[in-house]
Amino acid sequence: MPRILIVDDEPSIREVIRFALEVADFQVLEAGHASEARSQIAAENPDLVLLDLMLPGRSGLELARELKQNNKTRTLPIIMLTAKTQERDKVAGLDIGADDYITKPFSPRELVARIKAVMRRTTPTGPDVEIEVNGLCIDPASHRVTANENGLSLAPTEYRLLHFFMSHPDRAFDRSQILDAVWGDDVFVDERTVDVHIRRLRKLLEPTGHQKLIQTVRGVGYRFSAKL
Repeated sequence: MPRILIVDDEPSIREVIRFALEVADFQVLEAGHASEARSQIAAENPDLVLLDLMLPGRSGLELARELKQNNKTRTLPIIMLTAKTQERDKVAGLDIGADDYITKPFSPRELVARIKAVMRRTTPTGPDVEIEVNGLCIDPASHRVTANENGLSLAPTEYRLLHFFMSHPDRAFDRSQILDAVWGDDVFVDERTVDVHIRRLRKLLEPTGHQKLIQTVRGVGYRFSAKL
C-alpha cells in the first residue's frame, strides 16, 4: 500500500485529504510543519509527499528544495499544494523539482488522480518488463532494442542509459542522478561523461527520429519524453 505524507499546517485540510486517500487505499502520514515532515520522511520513507507551500516557519518551497538537493530524497515525488494561483509560484515549485502542482480548493477526486499519475511516472518499471514508447521498444529479458521494428545495436552503457530513461518517462534528471543510476554511485567518472553517451545514443536513434525523445532541460540535465 503506497504511503503518502501530507504536509499542511491546517488540520482540517489534512483531515479532508486523509479521508480521500484512505478511501483510495493509500496509507496516510501527516505533518504540520517542515521539521515534522523531515522526521516523518526519515522514519517512514513515504512514496510521495503532498506539500503545502505556505507552512509556518520554513516554507514548503524551502523544504522541497532541501529534499531535492539531498541524495537520499531527491527522487522522492512531491506534489505542491497551495492557495496561491500566481504563475511565478507554480514555476518556482516546478523549477526546484516538484512533480506536480495543485491549487486549493481542489476536488478529492482530482487529487487522487494526480497522485496516481505522478506515481506512475516516477515508479521504475520492473527489470524484465518490455517498454514501448512511440515505436521505440526495449526488452530487458532478451536485451533487445528496436525502433519501428528495426533492431538497434547498442553498447552496454547506451543500453543501460536508454533503459533508465524509458523506465522514468517525463522526469528531468541532473547528470549526477544519471551517473548514479547508470554507472553506479561507487564509480567515479566526470559528469560530462553523461553528455558523451547521450550524444552517442541520440545518434543511434536519429535514423528513426527517436533522438527527439531525449530532451535537454536547460539548467537541469535531461528528460525522456513520452511524446515525439
